[in-house]
Amino acid sequence: MKTAVLGAGAWGTALADMLAKNGRKTVLWARSPELISQLRQHRENRTYLPGIPLSPDLSFTSDATEAFEGADVFLVVIPSQYLRSFLETHRDLLPHKPVMVCASKGIELGSLAPMSRVVAEALEGKEPRYAMLSGPSFADEVARECPTSVALGCEDQDLGKQLRELFSNSFFRVYSTRDYTGVELGGAVKNVMAIATGMADGLEFGTNARAALITRGLAEMSRLGAAMGANVKTFMGLSGMGDLVLTCTGDLSRNRQVGLKLGQGRKLDDIVGETQSVAEGVKTTRSLYDLSRKIGVELPITSQVYKIIYEGKNPEDAVIELMGRELKEE
Repeated sequence: MKTAVLGAGAWGTALADMLAKNGRKTVLWARSPELISQLRQHRENRTYLPGIPLSPDLSFTSDATEAFEGADVFLVVIPSQYLRSFLETHRDLLPHKPVMVCASKGIELGSLAPMSRVVAEALEGKEPRYAMLSGPSFADEVARECPTSVALGCEDQDLGKQLRELFSNSFFRVYSTRDYTGVELGGAVKNVMAIATGMADGLEFGTNARAALITRGLAEMSRLGAAMGANVKTFMGLSGMGDLVLTCTGDLSRNRQVGLKLGQGRKLDDIVGETQSVAEGVKTTRSLYDLSRKIGVELPITSQVYKIIYEGKNPEDAVIELMGRELKEE
């Protein structure tokens, strides 16, 4: 039995390497034959995770049939906006009732669907068993075996326990919960909040502003989660507050870096164009904004980030508007 890790960016590579070190037969799939050739030759992902040698037990392929064959767990680390098309393209390679562990974070544009719904719709008839892995976990630190704790959301409690055993080791600790909705929403919303806090830091607004944005960002996350059937307590844990703090304050955060550069006056197209990694929060800002309007949930920080990114609003004006909102009880 083996795990197929689908997506060889930094996070997919780090997780695949960790599973191989855990003694699990693991294959890492990437669409690009050139990237796979690099991985095989150097045993290092020099594009997305440079400087970190990969386990000699980890296999690589750009052949989806080879990757899927014999796998009993499919760990999907495809950027969220491409997840549906990837699954629809490869669904015939999947067995019935496949175990799909999603490590992609976002809300799909257009459908406004969280990743669980994307998986369910793309694999309709396959009866996928779904889990979501999320929490405060920079890929570089996981690959370097820094102590890390994350959450795994899985409605099937027994499967959740099996999966947490699969991923856990001496430096990577996994807590399971049945609230997969809360886990996946936390992972999506925190990226938008990281852009907001990055902008505040880029504008040199200070640590008071950063703390306020993180705290009120948690309020937005919880408000959205309650409207979508999540357990609000989930957002007090690793996939909520934990990931929010890390992504909003850690300079390894791609979304925070986008915000920092926006706050310094850089143009979004230039920022996105100069990096090969995906900052999920840019597109999630749009889908989250649209979702909030559709279901009638107030997300003031998200709304201002949307207006800055997609309507060209001045970041300083956005902060003034946030500070000038009607006063109310917390």
